[in-house]
Amino acid sequence: MNYKYTSKSVEDTLELAQNIESEKFPGMVICLNGDLGSGKTVFVKGFAGALGIEDNITSPTFTIVKEYLGGEAPLYHMDVYRLDDNADFGVEDYFNKDGICILEWAELIEDRLPEERLDITFKIVDENTRILIFKPHGVQYEELCDAVL
Repeated sequence: MNYKYTSKSVEDTLELAQNIESEKFPGMVICLNGDLGSGKTVFVKGFAGALGIEDNITSPTFTIVKEYLGGEAPLYHMDVYRLDDNADFGVEDYFNKDGICILEWAELIEDRLPEERLDITFKIVDENTRILIFKPHGVQYEELCDAVL
C-alpha cells in the first residue's frame, strides 16, 4: 500500500521529516527519489534536526556519504547520483549498522537496497507544493506510515 502526503512549503516537509524521526528505530533505511530541487535534502535537514544534529546538512553529492554522529543516533546521509553502476562504496555495510541511513537518488542502486525500507518519491507540483508518495517495504515501515501519515 502506498501513502500520499502533500507538502505546501519547506516548513511542511521539515515537519513531516521530524514526525518520521519520532518513529525512528535502529537500522532504519529511508530512500528518497525525485528530481533536483524536489525537497530530498530539505527532508534530511528536518530529520537530522529532530535527531539533535546541529551540523549544516548539505547533499553529499561529491563525497557520496556524510556521517553525522552527534545526535540521538548516527545518521548516514548518502547521495548516489554520481555513482556509476559498478561503483562499490560499501553501502551494504551502512545498512548493517545501528544508525539511520537516508539515501538520495536511491532508485539508482535499487538492486543493492535492503528488502525492508521506506521509499519516498518527491514530485514537484509548483514552486512550493510537493506530493510525496510513501512506499513502505516491511511491517515496521507500514506501522511507521500508519503512525505518521
